[in-house]
Amino acid sequence: MSVPRQPRPTSVDLVVIGSGTGLAAALSAHEAGLSVVVVEKSRWVGGSTARSGGAFWIPANPVLTAEGSGDTPERGAAYLEAVVDGSAPEQRWRSFLEHGTATIEMLTRTTPMRFLWARGYSDYHPELPGGTADGRSCECRPLDLKVLGADRARLRPAVLSAPVPMPVTGADYKWLNLMAKTPFRALPRIVTRLAQGLGGLALGREYAAGGQAIAAGLFAGVRRAGIPVWTETALERLLVEGDRVVGAELRHGDTTFAVRAERGVVLATGGFDHDLPLRHTHHHRDLGDWSLGADSNTGDGIRAAQEAGAGTDLMEQAWWFPAVAPVGDAAPSVLLAERSLPGSLMVDGTGRRFVNESCDYMTFGQRVLGLAREGGALPAMWLVFDKRYRNSYVFAGTQFPRAPLPKSWYEAGIAHRAGNPGDLARSMGVDADALSATLARFNQLAAAGVDDDFARGASAYDRYYGDPTVTPNPNLRPLAGTLYAVRVVLSDLGTCGGIRADGLGRALSDTGTPIPGLYAIGNAAANAFGRTYPGAGATIGQGLVYGYIVGRHAAGKLPAADRAPSRQTAE
Repeated sequence: MSVPRQPRPTSVDLVVIGSGTGLAAALSAHEAGLSVVVVEKSRWVGGSTARSGGAFWIPANPVLTAEGSGDTPERGAAYLEAVVDGSAPEQRWRSFLEHGTATIEMLTRTTPMRFLWARGYSDYHPELPGGTADGRSCECRPLDLKVLGADRARLRPAVLSAPVPMPVTGADYKWLNLMAKTPFRALPRIVTRLAQGLGGLALGREYAAGGQAIAAGLFAGVRRAGIPVWTETALERLLVEGDRVVGAELRHGDTTFAVRAERGVVLATGGFDHDLPLRHTHHHRDLGDWSLGADSNTGDGIRAAQEAGAGTDLMEQAWWFPAVAPVGDAAPSVLLAERSLPGSLMVDGTGRRFVNESCDYMTFGQRVLGLAREGGALPAMWLVFDKRYRNSYVFAGTQFPRAPLPKSWYEAGIAHRAGNPGDLARSMGVDADALSATLARFNQLAAAGVDDDFARGASAYDRYYGDPTVTPNPNLRPLAGTLYAVRVVLSDLGTCGGIRADGLGRALSDTGTPIPGLYAIGNAAANAFGRTYPGAGATIGQGLVYGYIVGRHAAGKLPAADRAPSRQTAE
């Protein structure tokens, strides 16, 4: 459903701006009896959610309970209290926990999605109180995108697509990456997914997993509910009367028009992923336009909220993710399992290690930025590995084992190959003695199976993406023979600093006062988990849950205790 060619001023109960997890807010409000319209700046529906891995992290949710995880709200609270460690208001993460079950129940009622537990995908900090090595990450089961009917063409495309039609879940990814080393674990998954993909194709279906599945499922629910989704429609400004937000001024093509919102406006516009001046101000001057967030995420909602009196918080934070340096106009290729697999290590521009390569990606980025604050410039980074590694694992999501690295990488200077550390260092432009010493030290530690320098492999999260055929440490093996180096940049999945909000998703002023009629969720709001990433899918998880919360709050359907105002703010 698109905006009329000559739109007229409209009045609805709730205006949701942004079509990623904002669709959950629309579904929640509609189920609670409100009239809703969804406004999307780009031509695509799905936002960064459609480009993501598609996991959601919600402790003690019904999927975990049904599959026997044994997780409890109390363990979830202990874990979040430990990982957040005061970097976000307690009411934010407690409200998230309290409404997780209701959110999944609502999505099960209002969408065609059904969910599975990615058992074994460890929390990112499992050693902390309440953490679990079995993890809490869940995802949508493969979904037929044809459920969208004529709107299938409006779904935002994925970052990567399989070379053949097959839905690959996050639970599949680990073993597909190890297909050359663990064929008996990988091949059954490949056969199952191929059969599902090709069989579905023969039946006129198009199965997808990950972010495509969850975005399509949300969109299908919105379509079924009859909620309009106006694409190619940008937010110009919020309409304010007195101290209350009463609607939004929107632009579609050359036409500007107003929509009145009787119950409020929900900003689900994503972060400022692709606003480089803003990123240079808040993150680092050396960052390029390397974000994997939707290209329409340029901070519109954050700026509009500030103009309406909202404060911001955590603007220095993002869901950082190391990636292969892009060549030309290509997007960065994220490095997830690659950093954990044995036979590899990372060095900076001096040729020395600087981090536990296997740590979670947000922590990785924070470590890199910490070094940049110490030294000024963003450090050069290289992933170094040997031929045995190259022959054993999928690399950067598209390079299959034994396949040569792309010629364009060598030509652009982001890939190098040599027969010994000294020659590799000279090709990379780093100190040969330093790199040789680093490799010698690393090989000693790897042979012992214990990383005394950075504790790689000590965490259950590290080991999740390791190679279970390598002992005693699935993350460590000495390098030998032909060596490779690939240039790495600091990418991200989106920024996660933004509008200050409370436990009801209400936008707050700098003094902590709720702004009537204005809500902020997802990456438009300051991270409910402060400076941390608790587990895979925490960004989508909080977007979904706060979508549920704001929809119910706008409809006056939350319990009285939940609707009581709170002024608690982060220290």
